[in-house]
Amino acid sequence: MPEDHNEVGSVSQQRYEQIVAELREVVGAQPLGQFVIGDRSLEIEPIRDFGGRVAGERTPLVRDSLVKLAADIGLAYGTVASARWTASRWPQEHRRPDVSFKVHRILAQIESEEERFAVIGTPPEGKPRWTPDEASRRVGRQVETPVTPEEKVSAIHALARNDEVAAVVTTELLRRPTVAAQVSAEDKVKVVEELTRDEKVAAAVTTGLLRRPTVAAQVSREDKVRAVEELTRDESVATEVTTGLLRRPDVAFKAMSDDTARHQVNHAQVERGRQAREHFERTSPVAPAVRRIERTMEFIDLVAACHSFVASAGRTVPGLRDRQLGEDERVIVHENVSRVRATLDWIETAVDTGKVDVDGELARLLSGQ
Repeated sequence: MPEDHNEVGSVSQQRYEQIVAELREVVGAQPLGQFVIGDRSLEIEPIRDFGGRVAGERTPLVRDSLVKLAADIGLAYGTVASARWTASRWPQEHRRPDVSFKVHRILAQIESEEERFAVIGTPPEGKPRWTPDEASRRVGRQVETPVTPEEKVSAIHALARNDEVAAVVTTELLRRPTVAAQVSAEDKVKVVEELTRDEKVAAAVTTGLLRRPTVAAQVSREDKVRAVEELTRDESVATEVTTGLLRRPDVAFKAMSDDTARHQVNHAQVERGRQAREHFERTSPVAPAVRRIERTMEFIDLVAACHSFVASAGRTVPGLRDRQLGEDERVIVHENVSRVRATLDWIETAVDTGKVDVDGELARLLSGQ
């Protein structure tokens, strides 16, 4: 049925006004009843010094008396204690029958008596009377029916004091795109850091993010290098990545410009050849025959080297007839002759004993140092 502008809910405007008048009388009677409980509680247990005892008297603790009173009149101890404290803050002459006891109790938190007694008679601007929420706003307490964004945020914080509740609320809120969009970049970073403390979660998130080209493009060169180093600690992964990278001509060229990298590649090639040779010699049935052939070839190569040296010397030395070399030239020739003698001694030792080890002095001569 369409709402009648002369009705409030299911009653007429006239009946509504009658109900309001009736309930105001009830509300007006509430402070009187609550203050009676408070006054009588004060009579039994006046407000005492710290510790709950009147100085110099041996009386029971205040709580004991109030617990007994509450039990005898059928109320909770907290109700009696609250009424007692509120009554102590509002002397008879400053109580307002048109203001609820709950409002009196909330405004009782105002420390200054002068301010407290003035406030109770001055409702908030634009309001005909004090309400519990307006009183809570006045003393800075959480309201029961939040209106402003700040009050709603405060209410949510109060409800989410429990960590489990807070986690559920946060999860639900962040699933709303319009909410997540309003979270600052700094707070989003903090949230992600907290959520990725678990290494498995962090790994999954990082993997997902780096698959997004726009994200990867914003990572600095230094961080990319560090990331690759961390990701390739596993040798099998490093091998696969390196192989793929060296297949790119520009990458291979730049990598080989590094002396250390080039040396490592050359060393790897030599080592790979050595390992392949050892594997062949261990496993191939034709390895003994090949070794015999290699020895024959080594003999031929050695004889050829000696023949070549003798032939070269035979062609070159006669050209020195009637020619005097300079001092520097003679020094160079003598150094090379020493190297040749050392090499010849080495050859003779290898042929006679089969030992091809090179001592330090011979190594120095052979290297031209």
